[in-house]
Amino acid sequence: MTDRPTVLVTGGAGYIGSHACRALTAAGYQPVVYDNLSTGHRSFVAGPLVTGDLLDGPVLARAFADHNITAVMHFAAASLVGESMTDPQKYYINNVQGTLSLLQAMRNAGCHRIVFSSTGAVYGNADSKELPEDFPCAPINPYGASKWMIERMLADYRSAYGFGAFCLRYFNASGADPAGGIGELRDNETHLIPRAMMALQGHVDFAVFGDDYDTPDGTAIRDYIHVTDLAAAHVAALKLLEGGHAGGSFNLGTGSGFSVRQILDAIRQETGREVPHTVKPRRAGDPTYLVADPSAARKVLNFVPRHSDLATVIRTAWAWHQKAHPFRPR
Repeated sequence: MTDRPTVLVTGGAGYIGSHACRALTAAGYQPVVYDNLSTGHRSFVAGPLVTGDLLDGPVLARAFADHNITAVMHFAAASLVGESMTDPQKYYINNVQGTLSLLQAMRNAGCHRIVFSSTGAVYGNADSKELPEDFPCAPINPYGASKWMIERMLADYRSAYGFGAFCLRYFNASGADPAGGIGELRDNETHLIPRAMMALQGHVDFAVFGDDYDTPDGTAIRDYIHVTDLAAAHVAALKLLEGGHAGGSFNLGTGSGFSVRQILDAIRQETGREVPHTVKPRRAGDPTYLVADPSAARKVLNFVPRHSDLATVIRTAWAWHQKAHPFRPR
């Protein structure tokens, strides 16, 4: 056993969860990863690993009992927007029912602190340049709806059971650990930056969806936040919970947006090569702008992104992709 506070990290073998585990270790905590390894990677795990599903109550209960868990960071979720439209049941079972199972295990173990991985998708088709937390939540896909349901559940657990619960709404998580050991690695990659880099390496085709938006270059604009900064925000939220803070919902973004073409230009500047791509029609439901107002997180969490300038995002992601996906010409 360790004398450090022990934090159960669900989904700790995944992209953001594995970065959070490293941040926890650096901050003096002992992360215990709970992951079914359906999309996570055993090689990403830092610390003890409990292989299990959130719906497996006995395995979950044993994890709390065996490791004296004092808090939870909850990243485990199905997270593909397109898939959620065609298989919503998977998202409501994995995300909502899975979280309910986790919360039940927490109550049974007397553990009442949780930092939850939420998403900007709870806002739906907001189309706002500076999206505040009090903007009405109206998700337009089952993925966003499942996360919004969990936020509502956590609000009820705060008021009824005295839980301390932060819901951290990410915008576009990006980049990779500067040390190069972990990064974005998925069987079905849909995110802009990693997919563009994989196209550059000859592994996938890349399309720009829509070049007729009302933006300076016609492509949609998004807020990119480095995964290392996301991890730091989770640790800051946990420390506030330990001090008695009740939690709440907060945006994690930079407040600045970049267009798809600006991202492709930044990749070209970093790699010296043009990303091969085609232009296709807009996808249904894609807003023109999706950029956070991060002022509340700055005030409450003292959240100041230190790695989220575009050059650092691209440089760390490219270093990781050269390691994870060695170039092979088609």
